Amino acid sequence: MSTPPTLLSSLPSTLSQAGYQRFWYWRGWRIRYWFHPGPEETTVPPLLLIHGFGANLNQWRHNLPALSQVAPVYALDLLGFGDSQKAATLYGAELWAAEVTDFIQTMIGQPVALVGHSLGALVALTATHNQADWVRQLALITLPLGADREDLVAGWVAKLALTIESLVANPLLLRSLFAVVRRPSVLRRALAGIYTVPERVDEELIDLFAIPPGDRGAARTLCYLVRSRTDPGFSPSIKTMVAALTVPTLLLWGDRDRVVPVAQAQGLATLSPQLTTEVWPGVGHCLYDEIDAEFNARIAAWLGSSRREDAASSH
Repeated sequence: MSTPPTLLSSLPSTLSQAGYQRFWYWRGWRIRYWFHPGPEETTVPPLLLIHGFGANLNQWRHNLPALSQVAPVYALDLLGFGDSQKAATLYGAELWAAEVTDFIQTMIGQPVALVGHSLGALVALTATHNQADWVRQLALITLPLGADREDLVAGWVAKLALTIESLVANPLLLRSLFAVVRRPSVLRRALAGIYTVPERVDEELIDLFAIPPGDRGAARTLCYLVRSRTDPGFSPSIKTMVAALTVPTLLLWGDRDRVVPVAQAQGLATLSPQLTTEVWPGVGHCLYDEIDAEFNARIAAWLGSSRREDAASSH
């Protein structure tokens, strides 16, 4: 079920003008998504984008409008993030992958080209591993190895969550702590340590991260997220899933990534003939936002390559 299109104040103007925002109810939880039907005639699969840890679909604000010129485009907020419900539950790659595959089957209704960033890449890989028939091709923007959980929850966030867990019994202290975390100066410093293109850390980006922590249950959800991170069942083996790939997969990595070092890509490149790895010079963890025009062009070409391969295989 879904609601009619709506435009929330938290939606950047680039997205509100280019497509529609809706809510979908999954297992009783509210999930936000954005979509554009794409060009009237297209031979490429629909595109579904999955954000990283702490982010939400608004972070694709420089990508979704451009990509909607070549394909139907969808993006969603993972449970616990963005404008999706801050559920009181243990989280993990399998839970989010089920959200993604159910969304594909229920709301899109056909196999997709799946794109994920960081934690979203792990979720996209898990969804593909579990339901390969619903994924035509897969693109991963950095892929954090499960053995190093700090790359899924940045160190400063983990420390914050430990502090929150010690304050759970005091709602006033919790609210005060989150008020500090949402301060633009605090967020600007944190994002400046992630982005390699300083001018991209603008007011809109800061607002993107500042708004969700104000939601009801956000502090509690962060505690659940950090607790889930230490659970051995948080994620299946990434190397096992990569080795089992059955769909064409593109792995993009910035050589200046300070969150998930590019050295991790070396352990993945030889695991599957389906995997193509590209290391991009001079960019960091959020390469899709730091050099959005180049990223958008690469994804558009990647979508077209699938169409050419399908045509070649039919002859």
